[in-house]
Amino acid sequence: MDIKAKINELVSKITGDDGLLAKFKKDPKGTVQSVAGELPDDAIDGVIAAIKAKIGDNSAIGGLLDKAKGLFDKD
Repeated sequence: MDIKAKINELVSKITGDDGLLAKFKKDPKGTVQSVAGELPDDAIDGVIAAIKAKIGDNSAIGGLLDKAKGLFDKD
């Protein structure tokens, strides 16, 4: 199985459908499993991380940045 091709296919599907994109943001693992079909269990987390990187979903990093900004905000 060509994982890179599968990731590109999933990115196209997810970004092409607003409902699917919203579902992916709420439940990435469930969305990938329902859209991708058969993926090896040990590859799912890597595929999810790659998809998030390609669609610009840096929610984990964003949370850390928000906390860091709070340290420097002086009200």
